[in-house]
Amino acid sequence: MRIVFWTGFWVFLLDQATKYLVVHGLNLRQLGEIDVFPPLFNLRMAWNYGINFGLMAGDNPLTRWILIAVALVISGAVMWWVHSDPAGRWQQIAAGLLVGGALGNVIDRLIYGAVADFINVSCCGINNPFAFNIADIAVFIGAFGMVLLPSVKKPS
Repeated sequence: MRIVFWTGFWVFLLDQATKYLVVHGLNLRQLGEIDVFPPLFNLRMAWNYGINFGLMAGDNPLTRWILIAVALVISGAVMWWVHSDPAGRWQQIAAGLLVGGALGNVIDRLIYGAVADFINVSCCGINNPFAFNIADIAVFIGAFGMVLLPSVKKPS
């Protein structure tokens, strides 16, 4: 479980540090957008009140608290899963990514009322209207890793 803890810790810290830097340090909250390496990589401030791609969006306090509860339940379930079904090193890292990212977005919902998304990537003439953050990347990779990476089988 140490691997899960430390992976989650560093993902959480990196996520919160980048959000603080971008939202407050670079003042993206006021500026709205900063072209870093157009059109491939830009910073675009987006407050996500829902889940991925703005689903369930709406500035409803009930939705906010439901999404916080769901993230905490999923994080707890992942921790229980890794603890009860011996996970290999890579699956433990995946679990840490998922939990660290989920908790990073929970903190956003507690502090801001929404998740601070700011990374915008476009390519090849396609203008991507969506933004995401480090926590979103970690949750995505962690969820796939939890499903695709094998657990360590107990000897029978």
